[in-house]
Amino acid sequence: MSIDHMKNPADVFAPAVSHERVSASAPRLVSLYKSAQVSLRKAGLAGQRAAVYLVLDRSGSMRRYYRDGTVQRLAEQALGLSANLDDDGTVPVVFFSTDVDGVAEVRLDAYENRIARLSDSFGHMGRTNYHLAMETVIDHYVASGTTHPAFVIFQTDGGPTSRRAAEQVLCTAARLPMFWQFVGFGDPDSTQFDFLHKLDDLPVPAKRIVDNAGFFPAGTEPRSIPDDALYGKLMQEFPDWLSAARHAGVLTG
Repeated sequence: MSIDHMKNPADVFAPAVSHERVSASAPRLVSLYKSAQVSLRKAGLAGQRAAVYLVLDRSGSMRRYYRDGTVQRLAEQALGLSANLDDDGTVPVVFFSTDVDGVAEVRLDAYENRIARLSDSFGHMGRTNYHLAMETVIDHYVASGTTHPAFVIFQTDGGPTSRRAAEQVLCTAARLPMFWQFVGFGDPDSTQFDFLHKLDDLPVPAKRIVDNAGFFPAGTEPRSIPDDALYGKLMQEFPDWLSAARHAGVLTG
């Protein structure tokens, strides 16, 4: 992410990537880009900058969502959001199951039909473990040297095998300027999301310095959620975290 210190005052609330660049590089993403822009404005986040990450569950139960294009669609929605928040036009993507299966990226000029091909190249789809994927994102973010916060979209269809490890990483990461937005694929009334509700509700300050996570279930057919509704859900807790993180000294500026 580059920082332009010569912006005009009128550009303060502009998206990170211009409409012209999105139209030229990724015309199919223009509607997502515009929808994300509207949601950011409604959340009071016009002009906000953040490094957007996408973490994708590759456990065996996720197979159908890769095959039917649902995960690809989420990657495109993440890229549309990122174009508003981050000027590099790129979203790092971490695939995980039992371990970290692979790390890649989607870009404005390289995103179409990419997710399923990448997933297929990683071979066996294992069980579900969050913490190694979370640590990979943390390492990437710290190494990037950016002064902007991270907004991590963490998609999964169930709780992890190593729950204690996931909770520990999340609580430790609360001291970093990183917000974790968990998105659940599957029956919203199922017990499979009990652990994610727990992560969302971990007490402050007993467990973590700030509330650095949100969760919402996207249902069994996530592609049926309108884009504006999805972006609204993604931005539901991020503004509160930004305020709390600044107050706690986790985020400066």
